[in-house]
Amino acid sequence: PAGATDRRDAPAEPDRRTGQPTAPGQPTPMRRDGDRLRFVGAATRRIARGMDLDEIVMGLCRATVPTFADAILVYLREPLPVGDERPTGPLVLRLRRTDRIPAERDTEGGFAPAAQPEPSELETVGAELCEVRPGSALAEVLRGVRPVFTDTPAARAALPELLGEERDFALPDGRRAILAPLRGRRRVIGAALFLRGPERIPFEADDLLVAAQLATHSALGIDKAVLYGREAYIADELQRTMLPENLPRCTGVRLASRYLPAAETARVGGDWYDAIPLPGSRVALVVGDVMGHSMTSAAIMGQLRTTAQTLAGLDLPPQEVLHHLDEQAQRLGTDRMATCLYAVYDPVSHRITVANAGHPPPVLLHLGGEAEVLRVPAGAPIGVGGVDFEAVELDAPAGATLLLYTDGLVESRLRDVWTGIEQLRERLAATAQLTGPDHPPPLEALCDEVLDMLGPGDRDDDIALLAARFDGIAPSDVSYWFLDPEDAAPGKARRLARRALARWGMEDLTDAVELLVSEVVTNAVRYASKPVTLRLLRTDVLRCEVGDDVPQLPRLRQARATDEGGRGLYLVNRLARRWGATRLSTGKVVWFELNRG
Repeated sequence: PAGATDRRDAPAEPDRRTGQPTAPGQPTPMRRDGDRLRFVGAATRRIARGMDLDEIVMGLCRATVPTFADAILVYLREPLPVGDERPTGPLVLRLRRTDRIPAERDTEGGFAPAAQPEPSELETVGAELCEVRPGSALAEVLRGVRPVFTDTPAARAALPELLGEERDFALPDGRRAILAPLRGRRRVIGAALFLRGPERIPFEADDLLVAAQLATHSALGIDKAVLYGREAYIADELQRTMLPENLPRCTGVRLASRYLPAAETARVGGDWYDAIPLPGSRVALVVGDVMGHSMTSAAIMGQLRTTAQTLAGLDLPPQEVLHHLDEQAQRLGTDRMATCLYAVYDPVSHRITVANAGHPPPVLLHLGGEAEVLRVPAGAPIGVGGVDFEAVELDAPAGATLLLYTDGLVESRLRDVWTGIEQLRERLAATAQLTGPDHPPPLEALCDEVLDMLGPGDRDDDIALLAARFDGIAPSDVSYWFLDPEDAAPGKARRLARRALARWGMEDLTDAVELLVSEVVTNAVRYASKPVTLRLLRTDVLRCEVGDDVPQLPRLRQARATDEGGRGLYLVNRLARRWGATRLSTGKVVWFELNRG
């Protein structure tokens, strides 16, 4: 309309920071309460997005520089208290982060993005550590909780203590700096110093409210981040202690395992696996799954795993182990449900005995590349009560690989459990084809290939995976005898051991083996009422096992100079590479190992 003024020709409003006109298209400073509210809302949302300590502190710095301040220094307590912990020692603040506007300005687009200065530049800004002395000016300002301008006498006296008197740091004059204590739920956990340069207008009274909001949201976020970090640490410790840190080295079998939590925020759950050496060079392979993937599930899993280890030490049959686990789950509570698969592999007989309690069936990958889902009675889950478990004995040929897993590997929202098991079988067969019919795939690589079958929507639950490669022990590497419990048994045991070593070309071990076999067999026949068993196994080491029907385990003790006996186990302990004794349901087995050559 006539007489109207074109907005493009209107005089530019002066910039409150410099008093100079603001060019069209440039950002304008916060002028009204509405501007401050919008800024606080955007800044707090940015701070709230941080999950860990560094992200929250960086969010505070990036939200305030350059919109609210030209520079910011963030100090945090060292160390940061967690929850209701009572800090010990003096209050020490550490400079956590500093951001400031770079020297170069974008004259057309306003301020350039704030950049993190190099550590060498930060050294001239403030002290790295500051100990807050009780009753000092800084302690009084922090105890006051509310942000203050640094032109007040109290704040002016507190700054040299915070920044370091020996530093070459000059504060701008007037109300160009705000010191804001960071108070968490229980106590002050740090401080933030907001600075404006001389080319910008000083802070106003309402800016104290803005600083208070930023400090409050940042402090509460830091509190939550510290608590989250503690929970993550506890979860990692639970996973480390409740799952085997290293799998044992067992004769005639190689092992590999994997564990994946359901999500990064739930690092432990109810899935577990285990490999437990048993008498007679056997090994128990266990995998289980407690309902849920919470801390409670992890605690129940730990109790069931400990129970399974104890029962395995008693050398109970697999079905009996599951029966006692079922009773233990009922003692823990009526709603403590779990599935479990317990298998015992014997490398001498090349057989495996399996019992199942509602768990997905294992898959056996044969040396030729065929993957077979083993037919194992499913059974009821642990915790149901009043049910029997059935064990089956199957062939475990040398070169075959047994895969035990939890349902998180094969079941998800996108597929049912049997579809997943079939996909697993096909994946194993395809992987075996890559190495040919005469060479099984490497065990660690096989585990990785199995986990690669998981798609983006397949991670609904924890995953525990245990793979066992059956090498077995050839019959030619085993010598086995029965000895009547009589005085002549030790001499006969020495002769039999000498002949076996000669047949294997291990005559250099004859003296040590004869001495140790004689001592162990003498202890066995002294109390045995049934024939004593003697077995020699030739693998990467020479292993000797002596079994009898007496359940009491021998103990190593120091014999006195006047004692006529009591030195047998002392000799075993000194000469053998390893030795041990294990109680059986029918007695015990004492074993020792010697290095070959």
